[in-house]
Amino acid sequence: MGTSVGYELFESVEVEISRAVATVRLLTTERVAVLSAQGSQADLHFDLGRALARLREDDAVRVVVITGIDDGAPWILPAPPYAEGNRLDPEPVDFPDWMWKGFQGVRLTQQTLAEMEKPVIARVNGDCIGFSQSIMFGCDLIAAREDAIVADVHMDLQKIFGFDTVPGDGGGALVPLHMFPAKAMEYLLLAKPYTAAELAKMGAINYAVPPAELDQVVDDMVRQLLSKSAYALALTKRVVKRRVAEQLNLTLDAASAYEWVNFLHYRGSNGKSNRNL
Repeated sequence: MGTSVGYELFESVEVEISRAVATVRLLTTERVAVLSAQGSQADLHFDLGRALARLREDDAVRVVVITGIDDGAPWILPAPPYAEGNRLDPEPVDFPDWMWKGFQGVRLTQQTLAEMEKPVIARVNGDCIGFSQSIMFGCDLIAAREDAIVADVHMDLQKIFGFDTVPGDGGGALVPLHMFPAKAMEYLLLAKPYTAAELAKMGAINYAVPPAELDQVVDDMVRQLLSKSAYALALTKRVVKRRVAEQLNLTLDAASAYEWVNFLHYRGSNGKSNRNL
């Protein structure tokens, strides 16, 4: 494993290109923290979007696979429940930059997933929580280990942030495209976790398989995709994703702004509980 030439600047992901397939491996939070302690500006929100944008322009790449760098480890956050700890609270002087960079990265990632002509497979080899489940739902085909936990935890962040937030990273736009409305509401409003096996049973993802079978399922999808006519495959993906792009255009900016408002409200009220309107 190693990052292909031209992708070294995207430090929170590893990009390996081989035989028309780009494998993008997401670093764990712990690995990114080590890089940050060494002075790195690694940020998954930005790095993934920029890597995908470059892959879109690379005509040698026909299929992209997104996966975690360590089998069995969470893509980003661990699954809930969460313990009380030091709450994330950037200094006021850093707050606008901190929020701006994250949400710009979210938009770049989600819009590129929707617009790029190469099919993108999510190889879910660990729990997908928060932004990582939004990445997963932004992919075109989803294969997961059956025991992986998937959850949008924006409405379950009081122990981490001190307050809950609007899902501004794409989940609010994408989840209703994968679940029927009542299930989507339950999943988002109650931050209800599901196993990949449960999601496959309800038709929200393509496959949930034992960990030992995950590579075989993904490799088979890649093989089938590469056997298709290149231009027809690329443009079919683009046509089908118009609905997703439209949904992102309708809701992603507003959701990101509302999440930002949640942070500002908490800061402006000096951390007062906001369980009353």
